[in-house]
Amino acid sequence: MQYPIYLDYNATTPCLPEVIEAMLPYFGTHLGNAASKSHPYGWVAENAVEEAREKIANLIGAKSKEIIFTSGATEAINLGIKGTFDAYLGEKQHYITCKTEHKAVLDTFAELQKRGAELTYLEVNSKGEISLDELEKAILPNTKLICLMWANNETGIIHPVEKIFKLAEKRNVIFFTDAVQAAGKIPVFTKGIHLMAISAHKLYGPKGVGALYVRHNHDMPKPLCQIHGGGHEKGMRSGTLNVPGIVGFGAAAQVRMNEMKLEGERLKTLRNKLEKELLEIAETKLNGSQENRLSHVTNIAFGGVEGEELLRRVNQKVAVSSGSACTSISPKPSHVLAAMGLNSDLGRASIRFSLGKGTTEKDIEDAVSWVKKVVVELRNS
Repeated sequence: MQYPIYLDYNATTPCLPEVIEAMLPYFGTHLGNAASKSHPYGWVAENAVEEAREKIANLIGAKSKEIIFTSGATEAINLGIKGTFDAYLGEKQHYITCKTEHKAVLDTFAELQKRGAELTYLEVNSKGEISLDELEKAILPNTKLICLMWANNETGIIHPVEKIFKLAEKRNVIFFTDAVQAAGKIPVFTKGIHLMAISAHKLYGPKGVGALYVRHNHDMPKPLCQIHGGGHEKGMRSGTLNVPGIVGFGAAAQVRMNEMKLEGERLKTLRNKLEKELLEIAETKLNGSQENRLSHVTNIAFGGVEGEELLRRVNQKVAVSSGSACTSISPKPSHVLAAMGLNSDLGRASIRFSLGKGTTEKDIEDAVSWVKKVVVELRNS
């Protein structure tokens, strides 16, 4: 099969060869269950898990005991949000998030609203930025948690995390950040953050494994477990650990620690070339900010074309998406772009291009050429 040029690295990344190599022994030779404490098979598996936990903790500036393994970021988000709600059960609860959060966050909060939680959804401006003044005004005496992503998956915009955590700290509110698109791509930290979701397959690790960072040494409640049965992961997430996946996650985290700065600079150069040339097409505009964003992402609106047909045609030779991979099957315009003020037609005719380790200058040149050809043909049809 002849695959198209891959420019959808925000949806998922390929496993690096060294990640696959690290994982392979744990599918066969080292077959133990990490919870089997009575023989060498279990000891080897447990040791591998703890080594990976340390590497992942190092990536985000945490202690290894603060890393709770999950099946991915969606589970980590559900554990962090629903687990916090359960920890405060019986109290009046208010939560703050933003209209441009990932659906994993928004859908989880929608479920909490059914259970009686009060929600404030912050607005964003045309660049996708929140107002810190509005955030501060939204904090109530019964606000339990602020949940704001580190970097947006559709536009790449980076929220001012340091200023957010200082507001949360001042008002004694738990701060949870979805750092799925940030970890392994830009430096992240845990100072002032209570909960953080990360995912292996967004940083060149395997699918099906993620983690929730749970800060220790503070007096606010920690999330209560949502999956029972065995008390794994310090009682926070029961279930047999995915040892090969966790080993791969650790290997990927270690690689990204060493290469993210130089790779980020390389991708920024390629992204800027792609963006500059596509924005030369008439009736195009950048969705979001040119400054405060991830270096490998651009989101461009193409006026004068029908969105579904644009995406279908572009994907014949360039693999891209119109938004989150979780919602790419929906013909509806992106909720992120809608919150930024784009009308539904332009929202549907917007494409997210996300670059990665396999992206070359020739890929960019070929992608630009193809997209220009498609847009011209659609406008003339």
